[in-house]
Amino acid sequence: MSEDDVRRATLQTDPDAAEKEKRMSRFAKRIRPYVTAELDLAVAAQYSGDDLQCFRHLERAHILGQAATREHVRVHWAMLKWAIRKRLGREVAGQAFRIVGAATKTAVGLVPVGNTGGSNVSPFARAAVPADLAVKIAAAQSE
Repeated sequence: MSEDDVRRATLQTDPDAAEKEKRMSRFAKRIRPYVTAELDLAVAAQYSGDDLQCFRHLERAHILGQAATREHVRVHWAMLKWAIRKRLGREVAGQAFRIVGAATKTAVGLVPVGNTGGSNVSPFARAAVPADLAVKIAAAQSE
């Protein structure tokens, strides 16, 4: 079943789905600059040789973008590239799995809030959202 098939089925069975979809697309547009800023910080950390800080920024980008399909996939793609560069086979496999999940499950709301997105964490585990990120998420949801 394609993402479009899931979307159509959801729209048919959930009377509020169309409004949720509009709201989500607005959210996606509003959260994107925050996600991009974290991804840019990850690249800067990578170039400075700080792999730990690089991945921390990828995790923060994941928390911010995980409710928007495009951003969620974009962050997992960045995590996959990081894992390939580091030659971390378990992380590569985990990110490949998570890209599929992000592409197919985000649009229907199957997202564990606060999950950092790395393979060291269950893809189903929820976690507390750092306060500074919660402020950005709330702003993107309410604007």
